[in-house]
Amino acid sequence: MKSVAVIGASNNRSKYGNKAVRAYQQQGYTVYPVNPHESTIEGLRAYPSIREVPVRPDIVSVYVPPLVLLKLLPEIAAKGCDELWLNPGTESEEVLAEAARLRLNVIQACSILAVGLSPETM
Repeated sequence: MKSVAVIGASNNRSKYGNKAVRAYQQQGYTVYPVNPHESTIEGLRAYPSIREVPVRPDIVSVYVPPLVLLKLLPEIAAKGCDELWLNPGTESEEVLAEAARLRLNVIQACSILAVGLSPETM
């Protein structure tokens, strides 16, 4: 079973960070929501940072603005992952350059669509 850390996970069901948590759950992933302001999201324990996630996730899917993500990239690289999914609105020239410098395997696409679901129906 694959694992995914969703950075920017939310309890607001209209936000993509919440839709991603639900989409990955529906597809059988072990999901680790990451949000420093929540203790649980969709019934799952939420972690204040990627550092606190108890495993090295296969996937890190990001739903935070580029300026926030830029600060988090070293932590993501230190934790490790097979794929770093930059969902629409999370990327910037600086983010892409730093991710490349850190040798992260970046995928720029909607991770919800990638698991076979539509964000509009979530």
